[in-house]
Amino acid sequence: MFQAILDIIYPVRCPICTEIVVPKGNHACPSCRERLPYVQEPKCMRCGKPIELEEKEYCSDCERKHYHYDKGFAVWQYNEVMKKSIAGFKYYSKKEYAKFYVAEIIRLHGNHLLQLSPDALVPVPIHRSKYLQRGYNQADILARGIGKELGIPVLSDLLIRNKKTLPQKKLSGVERLRNLSEAFQFNDKTAMKQKQELKKIVLVDDIYTTGSTIEACTNVLKSAGITEVYFIVICIGKGF
Repeated sequence: MFQAILDIIYPVRCPICTEIVVPKGNHACPSCRERLPYVQEPKCMRCGKPIELEEKEYCSDCERKHYHYDKGFAVWQYNEVMKKSIAGFKYYSKKEYAKFYVAEIIRLHGNHLLQLSPDALVPVPIHRSKYLQRGYNQADILARGIGKELGIPVLSDLLIRNKKTLPQKKLSGVERLRNLSEAFQFNDKTAMKQKQELKKIVLVDDIYTTGSTIEACTNVLKSAGITEVYFIVICIGKGF
């Protein structure tokens, strides 16, 4: 009854078109969902970007660079439609959009994540100044949603962002790596509180483009003794 009242006062709005979702019970309009650019095969065996040539195993980016993470998963390609949706979630307090994102992550990659048997999900952290400005970390909301559905622990403060960096979208690939240099720190206190030794981690973030952020986090984790690092994101750029 309480949920029914909430639905009347605050009806679910589609994270794609922002209109009230019809029929009720869905997290997005069925017609909107159908036009989203879901990642499909062929895709890169390392980062998960869709690629054009079926005979290729890796995208050109992963062929050129030596990433230290083990494997990544993504739901959609990052296009203008998803850019607008994630902007609402990330910058305009549309935290309710996470229900749709998490549901699709679970539907498409829930089994993959369970098969990995990770010790924890770790959201990519944001700097304290950004947290105070927004009031939340969008990656943490995603991680908690996924963790609750799959029964995987979430360690929100295993990584700390101790350096305020420039917006990544304004920088080139080389500049992004330089920008993120020493931006993240491993929280030994959080690690020591765990009942078991942490060896396998899944990073959670909203978007993967050049991979600079995931790589920077991976390097910190592996330097601290984590042996396997994977990632799951809402959207990923297109590979070649």
